[in-house]
Amino acid sequence: MNRLLGVFIFTAMLGWVASIILTAIHFWVIPIIPATAQLAGPMQVITSQWAYVGPVPLAAIGAVYYIVMIALGSIWLTSKNETVERILLPITAFGFLASMGFVYLQLFVIGAICPFCMMSAAATTILLAIELVVKFRGGAATAPYVEGQRVWATVFVGTALLTLFALWTLTILPLPVPGV
Repeated sequence: MNRLLGVFIFTAMLGWVASIILTAIHFWVIPIIPATAQLAGPMQVITSQWAYVGPVPLAAIGAVYYIVMIALGSIWLTSKNETVERILLPITAFGFLASMGFVYLQLFVIGAICPFCMMSAAATTILLAIELVVKFRGGAATAPYVEGQRVWATVFVGTALLTLFALWTLTILPLPVPGV
């Protein structure tokens, strides 16, 4: 059971990476793309009208979602608190349904795929699946105690390193360049 909870946290971290990459593109790349640029593929998805909730990039909302999942997953692993399980399930179910809607938009409305968006959708699906497996196996309370200091230190360092990795990927992604 503890391994499943560890996979839950790691999966949330991968969703975090995808969301941070997309958020960084929204903040640092999209503003410098000329208005006349013809965008295709992932950039067509990232700049579509469905990529925002008002002025806020959906990716930034996803980043908040994943950091909350990382934190709640860590609390869940270290405390085995049933309340955390009850809080997580509806949040993750909503995230899963939203992700399926965004996949639908990519496939049938926009007509283009964003690999980072799909990575996020896969992460949300895995998070929900893990929660359901844990729930049907009797809940996290059936697992042995895990020392909180080890978990929190690992999660903090892992998230920080993955954030640096996500920002580094911007230097190697084939992103549009101004004037091209």
